[in-house]
Amino acid sequence: QVQLVESGGGLVQPGGSLRLTCAASGSIFSNLAMGWYRQAPGKQREMVARISSGGRTTYAASVKGRFTISRDNAKNTVYLQMNSLEPEDTAVYYCKTTIANDYWGQGTQVTVSS
Repeated sequence: QVQLVESGGGLVQPGGSLRLTCAASGSIFSNLAMGWYRQAPGKQREMVARISSGGRTTYAASVKGRFTISRDNAKNTVYLQMNSLEPEDTAVYYCKTTIANDYWGQGTQVTVSS
């Protein structure tokens, strides 16, 4: 089993930046593929970025070139650096991993507005 706790969300103006953090506990973090997902009001949850245990990354087309996912295995933490934020990025952002079952964090709200 694994526990995930996200932090770092907030209110930011268009064009601004935020860095989200997901702290994991309860399993061998370095073996886990990790992902960031988001859900905007009235929309389905969607994948934003993923990073494999070996560090290979995948991005949604809408964030490629603006967001960067990274991990620090020594700290059991995965990050999402978000630059050039747009109002369309407004959503609750979730961290997720899968070990037989999906494990989700509680989410952190990101609001991009002037």
